[in-house]
Amino acid sequence: MTDDDKGVTVLGLGAMGSALAGAFLAAGRPVTVWNRTPGKEAALVAAGAATTGTAEAALAANRLVVVCLQDHRSVHEVLDPVGDALAGRVLVNLTTGTPEQARELDAWARERGAEHLDGGIMAVPPMIGTPGAFVLYSGARGVFDAHRATLDALGGSRFAGADPGAASLQDLALLSGMYGMFGGALQAFALIRSAGGSATEFAPVLREWLGSMSDFVTGSAEQIDTGDYGTGVDATLAMQAASYVHLVEVAESQGVGTELLLPLAGLMDRRVADGHGHEDITSVIELLVGRRSLNEIDGREN
Repeated sequence: MTDDDKGVTVLGLGAMGSALAGAFLAAGRPVTVWNRTPGKEAALVAAGAATTGTAEAALAANRLVVVCLQDHRSVHEVLDPVGDALAGRVLVNLTTGTPEQARELDAWARERGAEHLDGGIMAVPPMIGTPGAFVLYSGARGVFDAHRATLDALGGSRFAGADPGAASLQDLALLSGMYGMFGGALQAFALIRSAGGSATEFAPVLREWLGSMSDFVTGSAEQIDTGDYGTGVDATLAMQAASYVHLVEVAESQGVGTELLLPLAGLMDRRVADGHGHEDITSVIELLVGRRSLNEIDGREN
């Protein structure tokens, strides 16, 4: 183990894992890397990283261990055989997974004498180490605070909560919003292309429009937290549902698929039929998730 305790071990050298290791090196941290398939470490070793022949030796090199593998099963495939070597280590799992998987790994790590943080990387590999990247972490706040200076090499470090699954939940929530935007943009481009238009020429207009509509996030969040969907509504759900029909109609007439449009149309129609047509479109969320008491949520996260 390094004398200054500033070293980092990185397990997993795919595109993201290699980017993480490279960012730690760029920040001046001693880095030890290991990958199940040999050969991916060459560029990092040339940049100053150390490598080992086994995962157990890599764990022995540093107290702080960052894991970035394909999935939750891969994490256990790598760590289960060397679980005893985790005692006294800080395991930071940056592998994408579910909140339930994060909580399971937290309990598993603590049973083996390790501290644990679970994380969600909000960046693609080329963004790691740049101002545009940030990483969500959840688990013990003291562990996060103790290692934040090192973790900041990857991007902005944000504490999501004491629940080990909080970072994963926020990660997947953010990705859900992102893919919703992707779907809307693809539908828009499909309409333009169906008429022989240029996606490149249309892109600046679409980007400007989506940017101006991003204020929806702030306003809808307040409505959702208060449960008040009917105050100060400028465009009622009934009105929007009636207008939304045209999106489906134009897609069909242009020979464009409606798969991305129909789920929201169905939810809007159901909500209107249930007597909520006077409310904002935000109220559709009530068909997606049951409301939980704040006491239940606070009790798990504290």
